[in-house]
Amino acid sequence: MTNRVALVTGGSYGIGAAAAITLARDGCDVAVADLRRETLVDTVKSIEALGRRAVAVELDLREQASIEAAVGAAVMELGTIDVLVNNAGVPQRKAALDVTRQDWSLVMEVNLAGTFFMSQAAGRYWIESRKAGAIVSVASTHGIVGLAMSTTYGVSKAGVSHMTRMLAIEWAQYGIRVNAIAPASTETPTRTGLSDPSKRDLFLARIPLNRFGSVQDMAEAIAYLAGEKAGFVTGQTLVVDGGLTSQ
Repeated sequence: MTNRVALVTGGSYGIGAAAAITLARDGCDVAVADLRRETLVDTVKSIEALGRRAVAVELDLREQASIEAAVGAAVMELGTIDVLVNNAGVPQRKAALDVTRQDWSLVMEVNLAGTFFMSQAAGRYWIESRKAGAIVSVASTHGIVGLAMSTTYGVSKAGVSHMTRMLAIEWAQYGIRVNAIAPASTETPTRTGLSDPSKRDLFLARIPLNRFGSVQDMAEAIAYLAGEKAGFVTGQTLVVDGGLTSQ
């Protein structure tokens, strides 16, 4: 992936930061995006330490102007975009009977609409400039199997997986590949429930490999789908779950 350019959303920590750094390791210059530019300082430093160029971009997935500005900033600062990683999203753990329209709207606006319109902006850039491109979105096993207290989040991630299939078919003619990964429980700063020993044991019992995923597990899957070794792979959601959904 030498001398390619990636744009990674939600790049301040967790899977997004790991993906950005791993893509830099593999030869990409990287634009990392998040709600606040100052949260991206560590990720930018890690990318630059690998000898690659990095730029921090502010992005609010609820605002179309912000999405278009983020893509434009990445192209202006780094010359182009070859890879888009749709990682940014919001979690929600709430009983279905307690979900409000505001709760529903926030999750769908960020996780589903945000992923779509980021993909649209990148797709439009590639089609208009007659360039091939690769999109990798972060879905979830919550979008594959049922789980209590996660209806809204699970529906949004199921939508990401199906969106991946739809866009892959529509944009294949332009040389644009569209894939996703579906992580199971991954140890990140937002997975606060995993710090509770009883919850850890409950979650762990469901994973045949008997461990939680790491952000690096997910980053390597993203890097594979973004790279040339996956050149004949499109429309797929790669499940990275330690065997969880195989049962």
